[in-house]
This record gives sequence, structure tokens and C-alpha cells, in this order.
Amino acid sequence: MAGGMSAAGGHVEIERKFDADLTFPLPEFLDLPGVATLEQPVEQHLEATYFDTVDLRLLRHATTLRRRTGGADDGWHLKLPKAADERLEVHRPLGRSVRTPPKALTDLARVHIRDQELLPVASLVTRRTVHRLLDEKGEVLAEVADDHVAGKPLDADGGTWREVEVELVGGDRELLDAVGAQLRRAGCSPATTSSKLHRVLRDRMAPEHKPVELSRKSPAGDVALAHLREQSAALMAWDPYTRTNEPDAVHKMRVSTRRLRSALATYRPLLDVAVTEPLRAELKWLGGVLGEARDAEVIHERLNRLVSEQPPELLLGPVRRRIDLEMRQRHRAALATIRTELKSERYFRLLDSLDGLDGAALSAESKAKRKASAVLPRLVAKTRRRVLQAAELAQSAESAEQVDRQLHEVRKAAKRARYAAESVAAVFGAPADSLAAEMEDLQEILGCQQDGAASREVLRQLGAQAHLAGENGFSFGLLHGLDRRSGDDRYRAVMQAVQDEPAWLR
Repeated sequence: MAGGMSAAGGHVEIERKFDADLTFPLPEFLDLPGVATLEQPVEQHLEATYFDTVDLRLLRHATTLRRRTGGADDGWHLKLPKAADERLEVHRPLGRSVRTPPKALTDLARVHIRDQELLPVASLVTRRTVHRLLDEKGEVLAEVADDHVAGKPLDADGGTWREVEVELVGGDRELLDAVGAQLRRAGCSPATTSSKLHRVLRDRMAPEHKPVELSRKSPAGDVALAHLREQSAALMAWDPYTRTNEPDAVHKMRVSTRRLRSALATYRPLLDVAVTEPLRAELKWLGGVLGEARDAEVIHERLNRLVSEQPPELLLGPVRRRIDLEMRQRHRAALATIRTELKSERYFRLLDSLDGLDGAALSAESKAKRKASAVLPRLVAKTRRRVLQAAELAQSAESAEQVDRQLHEVRKAAKRARYAAESVAAVFGAPADSLAAEMEDLQEILGCQQDGAASREVLRQLGAQAHLAGENGFSFGLLHGLDRRSGDDRYRAVMQAVQDEPAWLR
């Protein structure tokens, strides 16, 4: 299947849009991969009102919220960007209100709306003819919608145009490519706007940051800002999926938060710390909010794997059940906290600060204006030296507890060095990629070490709970010891991953 359902109850929409002249004759859609026949065209009359903030925050982030009547999917629709040619569409029934969008949809767009009011901003009337492409079994592979559109802002005149949309249903991207190629040969061209609403309101859109070609000769501050903007966008993109607990979303949003915080530290000599240090503190707070749920997922998976590796005769009592109940409860509580904090004014102001990461965040000193090649390698080298320093302290640790603490510091340093290398990879290429891979390997080794320390603490607590409940705590002690031994094995591999400093950093 081309698309799928999400935890938000939405559908992943995979489509491409094309501009067409009003007199353009549609091709016959023959000789396409897997297409056996065409269904009789179906005509629809669609009327939609779109909602946004006064400054069009949703549209600026390729997100649309509308109330539409007509067709087979009357109702409220929220469309969120997901990937190239992909959007998550979440649908809710029309209901009685025509001016107040459903809370279930506005919450998913809260990362952009924040505490602003939603207003009607535009209306569209579409005369649509739907052509369905069927396989040999009569299943729908794709829909081609031929749209004649009249659209306008609610406070001004508008215009009319024609566009053709191709949406996958049960087909694959090979079919999507083939239909698109056929439309282009017949005279269509790829759409110049991302959505019908964008076409109506593009004259009111605030100027966007234009992507610039970065190189070693670019100002170091420009490279830093480009990376900060990229990670800010990633954090915001994962917000709606985190709210609905989509697979891996909490982890991805947490990673974006950490990358931002790490970059603010690495690039500190280039930045106005009066602007960026308070933001770095708030990112630490957000990372902590997201961390509880992610840690519960990781520890639960780790403990279940450890239990599965043991002979049944060594598992005395309801070991797996106790682990499952405890970790699921922790995960549910952590998700509830996330949902609460992502609606808070504190979070909204953090997002406002990320929006403000522009030239004003750079230091007035000349270092940010110097060439990237003269500044950035030294900043990356500094993060790598921190790894070596932390590793030397770990080698001299005397107790198991000291080893755990020091290796955690090595891991944090390796993560910062990895993120620093990745942030300049677009400029420095293979050498930066190589360093990032080296630090990622070290991070993975030490990630297991840190996860093991957290897992052993959970096992200690569960063993105590089992004892107080009159159960045999033997198995929890056994698992604790086995996990410790594997941690020692990883510790012996740590220093082997740290080699001489690469030449480009010297």
C-alpha cells in the first residue's frame, strides 16, 4: 500500500500536483504500470474555508486546516508535511460549528499556532472530476483529480485556475512517476505552489530564508545559523507526531532538541550568548521532558531482551509481568507529562526563541564573519578533545559507580563531537563524515553502557518490590549481574574507538 494510518487517526497522503491550462485535454492514462482499466469519472462540487493565524503561521509551515463540504470526505481536514510528496491528513466530522475547528486538530498544529487565535483566511470552490485507475482485481491504484478552482482571500478578490492532482491509493511510486510523466508529456507542468491555499495567499506570505550554497569560504556564522534553522525545523516537524505517540517520534524530537543544544554550545564563540544561553537552558528542560518517555522505552526493550535470553528455570515468579507493568506505567506517565508541557506557555516561548534565530543571534565580533575554513575546524576539534579528556578520567575510575559516571561523561562528549562534525559535513564533506561516524560508534558503545546503568537501577527497584510482595527476587539479582558483566565487556572496547586527531582539525 502507498499510504497508511497513523496513531492520530490520519492517512498518509502521497500525491503530486500539476498546473494545467483551462483548455488542457487530459491524457487517457493507458499503458501505465499495473493499470488494467479506468473507472467512470465522478464529478464533485467542493466548498472549503481555510483557517490560520493572522500572520499565516500554518501556511508558512506547509500546514493547512480547512472545513470542506462536498465529495466523499465532508469534514474538517488538517494536513501536515511528512516527507517529499507525503502529507499526513487528519479528518474529523463537520459537526455544528463552522468557525471553530475541532480541538483534536488544533492540538496537532499547536506547534505553529501556539497561543494565537485561528481565523478564516480564504475560501475555495472546486469543480472536481475524479478519474480512478484500477488494477485487474478492480482495486483502486490511484486517483487523478482534475480541478477547476475559484479561490480568494476572505477580504479580497481572487482568481480561477486549473490543476491536476495525482494521489496514490493502492499503487506504488513507479505508478506515480508514470502518471506524472504522462501528464508532463501532454502539456502539464509541476505546480508552482505547494497547495491551493498557498496560491491564493502567496502575496501575503512573509519572506522566507532562502537556502544558500555554503562552502568553506562562507562566513562561519552563516554555517552555524543554517544548522540551527535546520534543527529547529526538525524539532517542530516532529511535534505533532510526538503528541500522538507515533513510533520513534519522541526519540526524533529529543534528538533534534539535543542537536540544537549541542550546536549552541559548539558555536558559542560565534553567538551572542545573551540571546542563546537562555535558549540553551530551555532546550535542556525540553530534553528532560522528552527523555523520561524515551528512557522508559529503551529500558523496557532492554529488560525484555535480557529476560528472553534466560532459561525458564532461572525466572522465578512473574518476572516479565512485573517488568511490563512497571515500565508501561512509567511510559504512560511520561507521555502525559509531555502532552501537558507541549501545551504550556513555556514551550511556546521556547518556539518563539527558535523562530528568532537569525543574524541577530550572531556575535558582533568578527569571528562569525571569518571564513568557515578558518574557524569551524577548531571548534569541532575542541569537542573531540573533550572526548579524550573524559576518556582518560574514565580509565582512572576505581569503583563500578565511578566507571558508570565517567563513561556517561565520555558518551555525552562523543555525542557533542558527533553532532559538531555532522553540522559542518555539508561544508567539509568526507573528513567531517568520517569523524561523525567514529563518534557515533563510540556513542553507541557507551549508549549501551549508560542504558545498562539505568536498567540495573530499575532491576534493583523491581527486586525490592518483588521481595516486599512475597515473591522470590532471585531473578532480578541474576539479571542485574548479567547486565553488569556485559557492561564491563563494552568498557574494554571504549578506548579502541578513540584514535589520533584527524589532520583537518589541526
